[in-house]
Amino acid sequence: MEKNYIDLFELQTRLKEGIECVFPEKVWLRAEISAVKAKPGGHCYIELVQSGDSGLVARAQAVIWSSKYRFIGPFFESVTGMPLSEGMKILVKVSVNFSQLYGLSLIVDDIDPDYSLGEKERARRLALERLGREGLIDLQKELPLPVLPYDIAVISASDAAGFRDFERHLHENEYGFVFRTELFPALMQGAEAPASISAALGEVAASDRKFDIVVILRGGGSRTDLSCYDDYGLAAVIARFPLPVFTAIGHDQDCHVCDLVAMSYRKTPTAMADELVSMYADEDARILSYANRLRLAFLGKIHLMESRMDVLETRIMAADPRNILKRGYLLALDSRGIPVKSTEGRYPGESLALMFGDGTLDCEVKDVRRNS
Repeated sequence: MEKNYIDLFELQTRLKEGIECVFPEKVWLRAEISAVKAKPGGHCYIELVQSGDSGLVARAQAVIWSSKYRFIGPFFESVTGMPLSEGMKILVKVSVNFSQLYGLSLIVDDIDPDYSLGEKERARRLALERLGREGLIDLQKELPLPVLPYDIAVISASDAAGFRDFERHLHENEYGFVFRTELFPALMQGAEAPASISAALGEVAASDRKFDIVVILRGGGSRTDLSCYDDYGLAAVIARFPLPVFTAIGHDQDCHVCDLVAMSYRKTPTAMADELVSMYADEDARILSYANRLRLAFLGKIHLMESRMDVLETRIMAADPRNILKRGYLLALDSRGIPVKSTEGRYPGESLALMFGDGTLDCEVKDVRRNS
């Protein structure tokens, strides 16, 4: 029995005719960039996706020909401050094209930069405005910070390269400073990350161990991966946390909302380790400076005391009766060894000792003659 059939080219041709009939004009399309690559020839290829509650629900390939991209690309970046990149939500004007050989493709004619800027910034600004109204932006900065953070709670993924870099850089520091760290594992990207990190913070707060600070580490990633750190809920938990929270999410450009509410943030986990080590190095330098100042002050006191001793010795030597007698003076002593300073009380026959610089004469008073 003969079967009715059509060949592939006919099928593709019918699809082409149908699609181009449904979309005869250019349309504005809203989607998210999952991949973008500019070729040396000037063309830019983009993979567009849409996600739903159950995950990815649509995917399509788009291209910006070089004749358009040389204008669209620079203009988009000048308005938004960033190039077309992964995770970015965009509004594009496209022609729907279907080729019997290459299938469906979207030819980009224009991109609205205000939409991309608005989508990203709108959520971020709303979160910041709400945190500001609730007085949470600077709450962490009001906490007392230990001069030398020693017990450190680390929230990160256990297999993350950033976490390993942080641990190695911190514990193998050139000064030999010692730290204690404990890992509280959490999901560090995706829609579930804010809840997971918040739960880890709860575990830190409930721990029997008294930590000095908490460090949230993430070793970089795409904009989509890091968008969870603009989440209001997570930022609010960080802001209200009773211990100082430091963040090192691994981004190279603008900081996230979580960074702004934390007590301190650094770009990378390695930079965060450097910051903690520098706290100890600075304190060590201060102690050394104090020690040097005390040593100099002590030496100054000793020199002053030595100078005073020299002066006192000179005075003592000058007041020594033996030195006075050597200059031609004499000292008269009665029989009890008491210096005789006057003829008062002296009488004939009394024995006196006359001391000279070179010896003593034992004498007897023959007569007492007083000045009238």
